[in-house]
Amino acid sequence: MTESITKHERNLSAIIHGSTLTRFFIPFGQFLLPLILWLSNRNQSEFVDYHGKQALNFQISMTLYNFLIGMVSVPFFIGSLPRLFRGGDFHWNEWQHMDGFHLSMGDGFFDFPFFWWPIGIAGLLGFGLFIVNVVYTILAAMRTNEGEYFKYPITIKFIR
Repeated sequence: MTESITKHERNLSAIIHGSTLTRFFIPFGQFLLPLILWLSNRNQSEFVDYHGKQALNFQISMTLYNFLIGMVSVPFFIGSLPRLFRGGDFHWNEWQHMDGFHLSMGDGFFDFPFFWWPIGIAGLLGFGLFIVNVVYTILAAMRTNEGEYFKYPITIKFIR
């Protein structure tokens, strides 16, 4: 299979996968550079066309998953705001004292405000998705450069 795929096609496909990491330097770089490279070369090679679609579908899926994780945690945060200011988490002492504002998070571990749990879980899930994104992007670039057809996991096919 690698004999029919030229070195140029393998390198270009690996560059498309690797270019998704430009998001660390360019806003929306995970979409822009791969899209430009894929659109300009998709008609010249089936191998490049396949990997351009894979890279873009994976990045769109990761963005969607991160957005959904954030949206699930927002109602918990907003729902806990009245409790924060009503009960005992934030309170003002009399102004005769030098230390007028106090923040108390409770005595025990489970006394944390309600919003910390969903936001903490969402943060861990977001960090997990970040690690999956970086690892699979590097793996895809390496496998593609070897001439293999790489398929990302947990990818929704937006571009067919």
